[in-house]
Amino acid sequence: MTDRYGSDVLSGDWRAPRRGRSREVPAELDVVVEDAQSGYVGAVVRVEKSGGQHVVFLEDRFGKARGFPLGAGFLIDGEPVTLVAPRPADAARLDEHQARAGRTASGSLAVPGAKARVALGSRIFVEGRHDAELVEKVWGDDLRIEGVVVEYLEGVDDLAAVIGDFRPEKGRRLGILVDHLVPGTKEARIVEKARALPQARNHVLIVGHPYVDVWQSVRPERLGWSKWPVIPKGQSWKHGILAELGWPHTTQADVARGWKQILGTVRTYADLQPELLGRVEELIDFVTDPAQQ
Repeated sequence: MTDRYGSDVLSGDWRAPRRGRSREVPAELDVVVEDAQSGYVGAVVRVEKSGGQHVVFLEDRFGKARGFPLGAGFLIDGEPVTLVAPRPADAARLDEHQARAGRTASGSLAVPGAKARVALGSRIFVEGRHDAELVEKVWGDDLRIEGVVVEYLEGVDDLAAVIGDFRPEKGRRLGILVDHLVPGTKEARIVEKARALPQARNHVLIVGHPYVDVWQSVRPERLGWSKWPVIPKGQSWKHGILAELGWPHTTQADVARGWKQILGTVRTYADLQPELLGRVEELIDFVTDPAQQ
């Protein structure tokens, strides 16, 4: 007998997600997964602790590695999975693989003897000199191989004019990294206006990190802190940080020297917070997209 009303929608597990419930999968070497949010696909090459959380690094078919927080939000063959820490034996294999593979400071595979590529028309813009120096220290080798130039803006107050002057188009994409991009801030309003520009629709990507200044993207442990101190409003943030460190902090020359000391504590991507790592790698992928060259 045919049921003219169909089956009872509440008769089964109606609360189950459309793709099914997530299952746990150890983050073992060469396990291929997809990040459900970004669509990025890569093989597990290592798992490390960074900024107080475990980060799994996935290497795509071009040899680029990108870090993601270990946990839920991944897919294998379209089914949801939660990546968990590898078993001790598999962790040892990951460590051995990392030791054998030559890596750049960003964690990508090193290419011995590679020459810098002729610069692309696409660019990455960052807010200031310190941002540019940090990006260069960690991602410089990758950027030279890809032919990507990083320029600094000295602020983003006139971001719409910057985009207009650049004239983005296919083969000339623009990626922009903004400091302190959190809801309700002046930066968020500026970025919202810039993203609405017709010329920014397809060939401009604006991303940001939550930190007051790019200094904060350095893991506080590198400076002997468990977390970055809070500087009272009305006081210069950078001068306040230097004072907390017990370093000279009265002049701009003191600020410049202080930043050099902080930058000197950064050896690889592992010394940076994941919130910055992901955003810079996203920009590099955007401006080097082979389909847009």
